[in-house]
Amino acid sequence: MSSEIVSLLKSHYSTSSMDESAALELAKKNACQSAVRDWLKDNQIVGLGSGTTIKYAVEYIAEQVKKQHLHIQCIPTSFQARQLLISHKLPVTDLEMCEQIDVTFDGADEVDEKLNLIKGGGGCLLQEKIVASCTTNFIAIVDERKSSKTLGSYWTKGLPIEVIPMAYKPVQTRIEKLFGGRAILREAVSKMGPVVTDNGNFLLDWKFDKSKQYRWPEVDIELLRIPGIVGTGLFINMARQVYIGHLNGTVSKLEGKPSNSYTLNNSNCD
Repeated sequence: MSSEIVSLLKSHYSTSSMDESAALELAKKNACQSAVRDWLKDNQIVGLGSGTTIKYAVEYIAEQVKKQHLHIQCIPTSFQARQLLISHKLPVTDLEMCEQIDVTFDGADEVDEKLNLIKGGGGCLLQEKIVASCTTNFIAIVDERKSSKTLGSYWTKGLPIEVIPMAYKPVQTRIEKLFGGRAILREAVSKMGPVVTDNGNFLLDWKFDKSKQYRWPEVDIELLRIPGIVGTGLFINMARQVYIGHLNGTVSKLEGKPSNSYTLNNSNCD
């Protein structure tokens, strides 16, 4: 094969890859804007997630706040999310001031047909779950790759589990004995040692056995009974809706339950 043909093939595949990447980003953006249009209202408390998808939601929320003169307050789920909100000049508050959140927009690593989510690929699962649990309407936003029939079909990096540092080794062993698979300590990329969360904890990525059929609500309960585990990346029965951005430019929705069962009934916001 001549060098000219090889060069043309490389150029073709590179361009094709870039086109798909751009289409995926547009799919995320479309899904975020659709979700915000449907759910953002005046005088709301709004939770914002930490994933890469949510930057598009924050950008669009900032536009709508300015355009429609909306009065909202935002609760971030991580230091990174807080900085993003501040950079877009959106008012930031916290759960000490506002215990109940009207709507939260967040991404997910994967969602199955029962609207069970895997979250935590970015390492912020515990604060994301706390905010989601205080939310009346939790809205998840994904691109079409992340919508699967069963968990683990797309997301192959394992279920994120946040653990107290001193307990990570016995927790690893117990997870593997109870459920099979492998629980791997997440290592940092740009420094030596493990990833440390905003809460000062470690993360285990449990690569569960895909040949087994797991009852995820029961698995979540059993995991949380292991001393040392402070949170899992399983979000069970929490999503009100899931917005899915498609490569063809359309957005579809999956319907969940009417409201979050964890929501507080007597909260206020000063």
